[in-house]
Amino acid sequence: MHAPFAEPTVAWQGTDEPDQPLVVLLHGRGSNESGIIGLANHLPAGPSYAAVRAPIPAGGGYAWFANRGIGRPVAESLEQTMAWFRGWLDPLAPAGRPVSLVGFSGGAAFAGGLLLADPARFAGTAILYGTLPFEAGVPTTAGRLAGAPVFLAHGESDTVIPADLLGRTWDYLLGDSGADTHARRDPGGHALTAETAAALGDWISARA
Repeated sequence: MHAPFAEPTVAWQGTDEPDQPLVVLLHGRGSNESGIIGLANHLPAGPSYAAVRAPIPAGGGYAWFANRGIGRPVAESLEQTMAWFRGWLDPLAPAGRPVSLVGFSGGAAFAGGLLLADPARFAGTAILYGTLPFEAGVPTTAGRLAGAPVFLAHGESDTVIPADLLGRTWDYLLGDSGADTHARRDPGGHALTAETAAALGDWISARA
């Protein structure tokens, strides 16, 4: 049983059409759906875009999990929020409808948790300026993500996510995980650049 979270609050870009690919946008810790839905304006037309509000109040916004330090989810909390999220997603996107995840910062860790828990579920997963949830109850074994399409972007001057977690995420996704990873480093910090948004759009187009 997952914790008694409220029904998800979701911002949509365009109309949700069940025959269209679905791209789910996952905001960072302390933010909400109203900021990240704007990213859809810079992404290709065609898919339905849904920005979901995380279920845990945090810092004037919301968070995807309780943590034990930046980028380090509490395993039980992550398990509960992933179950809550799947309860929303699965009726909207049954087998056969492509679903991609785009997570920023804390949303990247959440997207990574969903991918690691069920690698075959997603048409693609974008990990933007964040870390995978290591030691948080989801497998990070060699070959776990064999062939899974992943888009990875890090900022070279990111001072928000601990450097060891960024490095470990980079090495795993480009190495032992087996994922089909498109990776880029930006010269800036903990913020999405126009160049990365454009590259992300191209990547989504190739999976939609």
